[in-house]
Amino acid sequence: MKLTSMTQVTVDGVMQGNGHATDEERRDGFVRGGWAMGRFDDGTGVFITEAYQRADAFLFGRRTYEMFADTWGTIEEMRDHPIGVALNRAPKYVASTTLSDVHWENTTLLSDDLLAVVRGLKAEPGGELQVHGSGALIRWLLRNDLLDEVTLLVVPVILGQGVRLFPEDGPDVALELVESRSDSKGVAIQVYRPAGRPQYAPNFAS
Repeated sequence: MKLTSMTQVTVDGVMQGNGHATDEERRDGFVRGGWAMGRFDDGTGVFITEAYQRADAFLFGRRTYEMFADTWGTIEEMRDHPIGVALNRAPKYVASTTLSDVHWENTTLLSDDLLAVVRGLKAEPGGELQVHGSGALIRWLLRNDLLDEVTLLVVPVILGQGVRLFPEDGPDVALELVESRSDSKGVAIQVYRPAGRPQYAPNFAS
């Protein structure tokens, strides 16, 4: 399977609190939640829904898994949405060393030898193994050369606070642009393919 990620971010790279500000999303004094709500046009909404529908399986970090399980997995209106149907039907894997149990149907907890497990999932036949949200997991996958494609939905807002997808201490990765377009509300859809480490000037190379 091809391992892909899709993340909603602000222009300054914040991924925290894109939807309703739950207690989890308010951590560290975050007060600017909901910045992505209503920001996508119908075409981008279809793009996001179709992405979920073509997934053969999903891979989550703990925080995103718990938020999705308590919304897409629990609220009947959300379960009935095409995204909810796709999420509830497909196999789900959650990478966590702190969870002891998972309650969402079709979910497998991954706690040991994550590198080998993810490589094994990628080797299975199928279309896409998708990661949504899960910033720490995305950075780990990039660091270990496991991600095949990165999609960013860049919402035209500078937030000035919040957890960023790529913090100062993250991995360095060169990206090849596969697709780029903007919707009628100014959201930029950027699809990248990881392409090894960036090239640096000789005096800065490490």
